[in-house]
Amino acid sequence: MKIDAHQHFWMLKRGDYGWLTPDLAPLYRDFQPADLTPHLANCAVEGTVLVQAAPTFAETHYMLELAAQNGAVLGVVGWVDLDAKDAAEQIATLAENPKLVGLRPMIQDIPDDDWMLRSELTAGFEEMIAHNLTFDALILPRHLKNLKVLMGRHPNLRVVIDHGAKPEIRHGQFDEWAQDMATLANETDAYCKLSGLVTEASQDWSIDDIAPYVAHLLECFGPNRLIWGSDWPVCTLAATYQQWHDMAQRLVGPNSAGIFGKNAQKAYRLP
Repeated sequence: MKIDAHQHFWMLKRGDYGWLTPDLAPLYRDFQPADLTPHLANCAVEGTVLVQAAPTFAETHYMLELAAQNGAVLGVVGWVDLDAKDAAEQIATLAENPKLVGLRPMIQDIPDDDWMLRSELTAGFEEMIAHNLTFDALILPRHLKNLKVLMGRHPNLRVVIDHGAKPEIRHGQFDEWAQDMATLANETDAYCKLSGLVTEASQDWSIDDIAPYVAHLLECFGPNRLIWGSDWPVCTLAATYQQWHDMAQRLVGPNSAGIFGKNAQKAYRLP
């Protein structure tokens, strides 16, 4: 089964997508299941993981409603306020829905780089473990060392790193990111998403710009812990759904079977 492990839907009138402004003209409209269906068909993708795009409890309920209406959505990665005193209760309530497979705080947008290590978040992380939920780490390269510390504190927390931790491809930044990714991959059992890379490259990117980053992720995480995701519709700022799908398949070569399906099933406990 081929799975897209990272895609989004949104409806502008809901009003909680703070990052989504008219400046992002190609994305500043509704994106709904009917918009994605042709892309899935063209690439023979049979199921998806729907990922949060707003830091609100309401959006998570909205995504779960969409998932209930669309069989292609195998699981939802939602959001809770891990800083809240009732975070554990919020998680327990959401986890009653079998379509909820993970949670994702928007760490890349939080000013405090050490936020994930706050003691106030411990109860929330432990509740995620108790309900067998995956932690999607939406991080930047500067967060990688802290993520390793966090995983040491919670060794039973299943972690998926989004977008390869967003390496600065457009600026040719590689060495420090590569070392930190290798250390984390070697010393933890984290998964990593092969997604979001085209939008980290320059506007005139080529496959040669992205290939070294994909090769490094494959070397670090291997064919059993790397997971493909489209990051649609955000990917359309730099490439079509099919362009990224085909390029990723080309770059991972014979390793594509697990990366494009089985690994997502393991990481998110999908049916």
